[in-house]
Amino acid sequence: MTARFSGYAGASRQKTLKRAIPCRGVGLHSGRQISMTLHPAPTDHGIVFRRIDVADKDPVVPARFDRVVDTRLCTMIANDDGVRIGTVEHLMAAFAGCEVDNAVVELDGPEVPIMDGSSEPFVFLIDCVGVVEQDAPRRAIEIRKQVTVEFEGKRVTLSPADRYAIDFEIDFASKAIGRQKHGVEMVNGTFRHELAQARTFGFLEEVERMRAAGLGRGGSLENAVVVDGDKVLNEEGLRFPDEFVRHKVLDCVGDLYLAGAPIIGHVDALKAGHHINNEALRALFADPSAYAVVDYDDVYAEQALPATA
Repeated sequence: MTARFSGYAGASRQKTLKRAIPCRGVGLHSGRQISMTLHPAPTDHGIVFRRIDVADKDPVVPARFDRVVDTRLCTMIANDDGVRIGTVEHLMAAFAGCEVDNAVVELDGPEVPIMDGSSEPFVFLIDCVGVVEQDAPRRAIEIRKQVTVEFEGKRVTLSPADRYAIDFEIDFASKAIGRQKHGVEMVNGTFRHELAQARTFGFLEEVERMRAAGLGRGGSLENAVVVDGDKVLNEEGLRFPDEFVRHKVLDCVGDLYLAGAPIIGHVDALKAGHHINNEALRALFADPSAYAVVDYDDVYAEQALPATA
C-alpha cells in the first residue's frame, strides 16, 4: 500500500502558539503604525482576526475564503458589520508554513503590518514562542476532483494528489523578472527555507499611481522589491534569483490557507494572483464532490491497514 500524505508525518494533531507575542510595523496601504499580537486559541477555533480599535461594531473577522471582499492590491477579509482586515496573505502563509491551525490575531488598525514584505518576520515570531500540539486531530481539505478557474490569461487548477504541491509560473515583460517557474512540495521545512524570505514586489510606476490614489502610503524599499523598467532598485538586490515567482507561491500558500485547513492536492498556477486564488477556492467549495474534509488520524489508520489483493 502506498503511503499517502507522507509530507505531514508527525503533524496529525492541531497546533496553536505556546503563548502570545506582540509586534509593531507599518501598514502597507494606510501608512499607519499598527500593533499586532498573535494569541493562542483552542482546538477547532481556526485563525481569527480581531480589531481592538473598533468599539461600535463586531471586531471579529474569521480568516476564511468566503470572507474575502477585495483582492485588488492584497487579500482583504471582512465581517458582516463591514469591519475589514487587509494584507492578511503573508501572515496566513506563515501560519500555513508553521502548521498553526488555531490563533487569534489582534490588531489596532485596518491591516496586517507589512514588515519586510515577506513572511519571514512572522515565522520568526512564531518560532520565538513555539507551537504546541493540541488534543484534537488536524484536518485537511483533500481535493477529489479537478477544478480549474481561468480569468484574463490567468489560471489556477486544483487537482487530486497524494501531497500538497504547488507549481507556479509567471511571465512579465520586464527583463528584471521575465518568465519564472517554481515548484514546491509543502513538507516540513519547505516553506521557511524556500518561500518565507521572498518579498512582495511592484513596479515604480504602479507605486506612484497607488500613492496618487491614497494607497501604498507605507510602501518603501524596506518592505518591497521595486522594479523600474528592467532594473531592480533595491541596493541589496534579490534574496533569490527567482524571488518574484517565489513570492507569488508564498501569496498562493497564504490565500489558499483561507480554506480553513491545509490542502492535500496539486496546485498548478499560471500568472495567478489574489483574485483568482480566491476564485479557485470558491469554485472548489461550490462543488461538494470536488473535495472532502479529512482527519490526519483517520488517514494514518488507513495507511496502517495491510494491502489487499
